[in-house]
Amino acid sequence: MKRKNEQPNHSSFTTYNSSLGKTLWAIADQLRGAMNADDFRDYMLAFLFLRYLSDNYEEAAKRELGSDWPEPAPGDRRSPLAVWYEQNPDDIPAFEDMMRRKVHYVIKPEYLWSSIAEMARTQDSELLHMLQKGFKFIENESFASSFQGLFSEINLDSEKLGKNYKQRNDRLCVIIKTIDNGLAEFPTDRDLLGDAYEYLIGQFAAGSGKKAGEFYTPQQISSILSGIVSLDAQDPANGRREKLGKVLDFACGSGSLLLNVRHRMGKDGVGKLYGQEKNITTYNLARMNMLLHGVRDTEFEIFHGDTLTNEWPLLREENPAKKIEFDAVVANPPFSYSWEPSEALAEDFRFKGYGLAPKSFADFAFLLHGFHFLHREGTMAIIMPHGVLFRGGSEARIRKKLLEDNHIDAVIGLPANLFYSTGIPVCILVLKKCKKFDDVLFINAAEHYQKGKRQNMLLPEHVEKIVETYQHRREEPHYSRRVRMEEIEQNDFNLNITRYVSTAQAEAEIDLKQVHREIADLTHKIEAARTRHNAFLKELGLPELP
Repeated sequence: MKRKNEQPNHSSFTTYNSSLGKTLWAIADQLRGAMNADDFRDYMLAFLFLRYLSDNYEEAAKRELGSDWPEPAPGDRRSPLAVWYEQNPDDIPAFEDMMRRKVHYVIKPEYLWSSIAEMARTQDSELLHMLQKGFKFIENESFASSFQGLFSEINLDSEKLGKNYKQRNDRLCVIIKTIDNGLAEFPTDRDLLGDAYEYLIGQFAAGSGKKAGEFYTPQQISSILSGIVSLDAQDPANGRREKLGKVLDFACGSGSLLLNVRHRMGKDGVGKLYGQEKNITTYNLARMNMLLHGVRDTEFEIFHGDTLTNEWPLLREENPAKKIEFDAVVANPPFSYSWEPSEALAEDFRFKGYGLAPKSFADFAFLLHGFHFLHREGTMAIIMPHGVLFRGGSEARIRKKLLEDNHIDAVIGLPANLFYSTGIPVCILVLKKCKKFDDVLFINAAEHYQKGKRQNMLLPEHVEKIVETYQHRREEPHYSRRVRMEEIEQNDFNLNITRYVSTAQAEAEIDLKQVHREIADLTHKIEAARTRHNAFLKELGLPELP
């Protein structure tokens, strides 16, 4: 396979200083009132998703209709597409068939954001009903693939919006009108809206504490993982791979990590994205996030189900000739998750030969799941708690086998307090089934970060240093070192990073002879000063100092 020799782009695709994102966050903070931030998140992100789908669809419709695109009459605030539908009822089926082929989905004019926003502006009493119909249409009829349940977590009949229909309808009118006014200040740039969406996910995660671990990986860390797996698997120094056919994140949360890989590779550089997510709310968020970032329904597949019990039929093929394999596997699974390792799981093809992770720490179960589906020419990068590096028992046996089989390529230690969900320091393990190098690269980046009020942050230069150190397998005192297997074996296969790369600086050697000379000199000066001082005291008739 050909490789591109250019250096990888280490910049994150999320614009953290997004003015639009900040504007929308201020709106969210203003509008949610007494509503829990997690609850309001679902409404806010769903409306942004509808706005994105609508803008994209209307732009495509305008291109396809060309000169037939109507101009509404003065005072007619309907969308031009609604006017066209009214004027050309017989042509609607052919038009929608064409849009399904070219855009991959259809939205009826009455469900477009512009139509919904106009209803909100005029305080239309049917807004709530129209939204319910629109969401149902998008779930079941818009796309060739079914997106059933996409809006299942958005309860428009919730009493959190109001005690009765009128109160809920009026509240939705205010929310949608305010969002629409905020969006009107910015250009209708789909990338801008995608960045704003990511910004909001991060802001909601910041306010969710430990819950944030369920759906959000900070973009700086995502950039490290995507930077690593996008490099040539056999020799990263060759640069970025030209193509990743299939990419898997088996604990995908909101899908940001998969999108980061796609962004780094370019939309034509990834064949298909595959994600799995157990939490229903986060699963829906991931599907919206994919579509909102311009990933077509044929270019991704997100499955709702338990990774550890392997509920996804796609991944249950045991025949080596038929099983699906991935060119890149990335993941940020729940840390030290409790699970139920059963006798049946001990015979599972993912764990056979390694053994089962302990009941209180499923970390290695997640790792072995992803590793099983990694292609021989692929790279896996997974975020883990430091405990997997040194804990004993069954984890020590799994770690030993992975090392003896030369599957662990690198261990990267990150600073503490980078995540919203935990303050503990974490590490990145890089694994391969077919390695060129017979050593393990250790990177200790624990001291390289920018301190923040709530969370610490990796700056672009910190991310770049980690990825480039990995890419070229560089060694640097107190930062990185290549360690041969003999040394690791002597340490009983313990991978504790500080055993191999300590950040402690050696204290300067003390020259005792020089110190003695300096003390003697000071003593001489003190005696001379005392003699002069006593002479003055004697002249004044005062007692001398001893």
